[in-house]
Amino acid sequence: MITVYINDRNMDLILKSNDCYDIAIIGGGVVGCAVARRFTLEGASVILIERAPDILAGASKGNSAILHTGFDAPSGSLELACIRQGYGEYMEIRESLGLPVLETGAVVVAWNEQEVLRLDTIEAQAHANGVNDVHRISRNKLLEREPHLSPAVRAGLLVPREFIIDPWSAPLAYLRQAIENGAQTRFDATVISGTFSGSQWNLMTSSGGINARTVINCAGLYGDVVDMRLLGAAEFTIHPRKGQFVVFDKTASKLIRSIILPVPTERTKGIVLTRTIFGNVLVGPTAEEQEDRDRAAVDSKTLAALVQRASAIVPALKDIPVTAVYAGLRPATEGKEYCVKFNKDRQWITVGGIRSTGLSAALGIATHVFRLYSGSGSRHAAIERPVWPRMPNLAEHCTRDWESSGYGEIVCHCEMTTRREIEAALTGPLPARDFGGLKRRTRAAMGRCQGFYCEARLADLTRGRLAHPLALEDRRESIFS
Repeated sequence: MITVYINDRNMDLILKSNDCYDIAIIGGGVVGCAVARRFTLEGASVILIERAPDILAGASKGNSAILHTGFDAPSGSLELACIRQGYGEYMEIRESLGLPVLETGAVVVAWNEQEVLRLDTIEAQAHANGVNDVHRISRNKLLEREPHLSPAVRAGLLVPREFIIDPWSAPLAYLRQAIENGAQTRFDATVISGTFSGSQWNLMTSSGGINARTVINCAGLYGDVVDMRLLGAAEFTIHPRKGQFVVFDKTASKLIRSIILPVPTERTKGIVLTRTIFGNVLVGPTAEEQEDRDRAAVDSKTLAALVQRASAIVPALKDIPVTAVYAGLRPATEGKEYCVKFNKDRQWITVGGIRSTGLSAALGIATHVFRLYSGSGSRHAAIERPVWPRMPNLAEHCTRDWESSGYGEIVCHCEMTTRREIEAALTGPLPARDFGGLKRRTRAAMGRCQGFYCEARLADLTRGRLAHPLALEDRRESIFS
C-alpha cells in the first residue's frame, strides 16, 4: 500500500492508493452539492471534487434566487419533473436545515396587447404542468397588489407559490449535511485525466489521484470539457450566457411585494424585478452570449439599461441608489433540455446544461440521478438517522445573529454581520476558504459600502485562515512561499 502526501495550505491530505469511493462528483455548484447530499444519505461513500478553493465559485454564485414552481417549464420535460421534485423537497426539509423562504408570490406582467393575449397560453401551460393555482388578474387587481407599478401595466398572471430563498445557504446546507454524514471533499483540484478499468475510475487531479466506482459530472460551465477530456466525446456544447444584475438599496424593498416577471420570449425568461432574501431589490438578468467561461464582466451601458428598465416597471426606483452590480454565467447549451445521461458501460453520469432553474431543480436532479444509478443495480443501505445541520440565518425577515447577545462585535455594519458569524464561517466541517466564500456565508462586505469600511477588519480576522488570503501580508507570503 502506497501513501501519497499532498501539500495543502490548511491540512495534509492523505490518499491511500487502494481507497475507492462509490461516487466521485466533479463540480461544487448547487447541483453537485445536492447530488453529494442525496448519494450520501442513500449510503454511498462520496467525494466531491471542486477546481476552485470553495463551493459555488462558478455559475451557481450568480442567480436571482427564485424558488420556481415550474409553471412555465416545458411540459413533460425532465426540467419540469426536477423542478417539481426539488421544490417539494426544499419546502419539506427547509425547517430542519434552517433555510429561509420569503413567500412573495410572483406576477407575470403584460405591458401591451400582444403580451396580454399570451397570458392565456402561459396560464394553460401552468395548469398542464400541475401548477393549478396560477390565474389571471385584472389591471386593477394587479395595481391593488403592487401599487407602485407603472400605470402603463395592462394585466397580469398571479403565481402564488413562487418564492425567494437564500441562493447560497441552500447548497451550503446540502454539502454540509453530506459531509456531516460521511462525505469527503477535495478543493483546488482540477480533473486533468482519468482511466476506467471496467470496474472503477482512476481520476488524476491537480491535487492527486482519486479512485471511484462511478463518476458524476456536475461541472457546470465545464461540463462538456470534462466529458470530452475523460470520455473522448460530449453530447452537448456549453455556450456561456452572461446575465448582468443591479442591486438596489434596501429602501427599495417597500416598493414591491411580489416577484415581477415579464412575459417570456422563445430565447429568454427576460428581465425580472424582485426582492431578495437579504432585503434589497434586484433587477436582471440580461442574456448575453460569450465564449469566456470564467469571467463575467459588467458594463456601464447595460447596467444603465437595467436601471432604466427597473424604473419603467416601478417608477419610484429612479430615486433609489444602487448598492451593487454583478454578473453571472449560465451553462446554456445548443438546446433547452437538461443534458442528463448515464453511460452504464463506463459508470459515468453527465449532468449538464442546467441553466436558470438549477437552484430550484437541484434536489430533484439529485433524486433523478440517484434513480438512474440505482436502476443499474447499484445498492446501498440508506442512513437511518442522518445528521441535520442548521444554517445560520442571513434573511432580513427572520431573526439575525446581531439580535442575540454575545455576538462579540459588528464587523460589517452595512449588513450587520457579527464577529460570531465570521468565526463560525471560518471553522467547522465546511469553512470558507476564500473571501468570496466568506462573503456568501456571512454577507460581510456585500452592503452599501461594498467592504470599504470592513475589509481591513476582515483581513485581520482571516489572516492565516484562508487558502487564498485577504490580508496583504498573507498574499505576499502565499506568492513567495
